[in-house]
Amino acid sequence: MMAVVWLGLMVAFLLIEAGTVALVSLWFAAGCLAAILVSLLGGNIAVQSVVFLVVSCALLALVRPVLRKYYTPRITRTNVDSLLGSHGLVTSDIDNVTGRGEVKLGAVVWTARSTDGSPIPAGTQIRVDRIEGVKAFVSPLYIGAGMEK
Repeated sequence: MMAVVWLGLMVAFLLIEAGTVALVSLWFAAGCLAAILVSLLGGNIAVQSVVFLVVSCALLALVRPVLRKYYTPRITRTNVDSLLGSHGLVTSDIDNVTGRGEVKLGAVVWTARSTDGSPIPAGTQIRVDRIEGVKAFVSPLYIGAGMEK
């Protein structure tokens, strides 16, 4: 009878892990599997519980850090986030006072404003500091002796 209870707990832990992908519940599911084996071999509830706790905690402490180190997904910046820090070219003078200015980032032209409020003439290379709505806030690139501002 206890094997069925452990099986139910194992399924519950696996469903939780599938929903969170946090590599926590997985180890408790493995502990349930060990407890099922002890139950089928005739061990009492105390032995089953101890085996469950020992196996779960050991796997959590020893295997989880290794898996998280080598198998965590790399976050790739997409959409607007990928523009932050990128370089572009001012195509229309940027003047925050009059609310004008455009930059070309890749193949797309964006409405632009100067991050510090100073005007930036057309033809200046810029760096994207932030995006707010449909406006790119940019700073000019000052390249001297191979150094960027």
